Amino acid sequence: MSARSKTAGRNWWRHLILILAVVFALVPIVFVVSAALNPQGTLSSTGLIPTDGVSLSNVGDLFANTPFAHWYLNSIIVSGSAAFISIFISAIAAYAFSRFRFAGRRVGLMSLLLIQMFPQFLAIVALFLMFSEVTELWPAFGFNTLSGLTLVYLGGALGVNTWLMKGFFDTVPKELDESAVMDGASHTQVFFRIILPLVAPILAVTGLLAFIGTINEYLIANVFLTQPENKTLAIGLFGLINETNRNANFGIFAVGTLLTAIPTVAVFQLLQRYIVGGLTVGAVKG
Repeated sequence: MSARSKTAGRNWWRHLILILAVVFALVPIVFVVSAALNPQGTLSSTGLIPTDGVSLSNVGDLFANTPFAHWYLNSIIVSGSAAFISIFISAIAAYAFSRFRFAGRRVGLMSLLLIQMFPQFLAIVALFLMFSEVTELWPAFGFNTLSGLTLVYLGGALGVNTWLMKGFFDTVPKELDESAVMDGASHTQVFFRIILPLVAPILAVTGLLAFIGTINEYLIANVFLTQPENKTLAIGLFGLINETNRNANFGIFAVGTLLTAIPTVAVFQLLQRYIVGGLTVGAVKG
């Protein structure tokens, strides 16, 4: 018996654990796919393998009986806007913390870290009172507006994004900045033309994290959005299984959950080549 065969024989338990982990992760997905293709559309008739045949009737019912396309668009607008704006603001803040020395710098960094220790939903009461005043002064950014919800999401994403970016910015040699300044470049030109292209991996990672965190968020969105035309995917899909006939809606709910995963998977595939570098490089320096 070769040495490789002996090693494989001793490590059989590792392969078993890996197989069990894969099965554990795939079974819920298979169950949801089965429910989406089950023409009965009820929870009681759903199993891992459809017994009543395969049909796409639930897809048609989802778009015909619910404003799913409108929910989808609202979620993409809110999540995309929150991710893009948080990346831009966090990158500016991280550049300042990484490259400049100023009074309150350390306190600012520690404050950002401290804020992240508390879940955002703990501040719902305070946010509710704040946006009650905002609604009276600037209705376009108050309750029942996608712009107001985007502002709330920004507050939760800026702290952790700034910390991740700051660690990555520290790995970029400062000599590049100094050389550019000696050649007559301003700090704005250094930031946009030199730094940002070099830190693309961490921009991709923080953007992905911000997008995932907002497109799946339910609690805060449910507090801020009460009008039907402003609902996001999380609120709309929860309403399908929160009704009296929740069992009958399970099929279209399953279709909705599968379609909801498409933007996240698409963004992940688009940014995949940046993700490993963005998560590891900035973690070795503070």
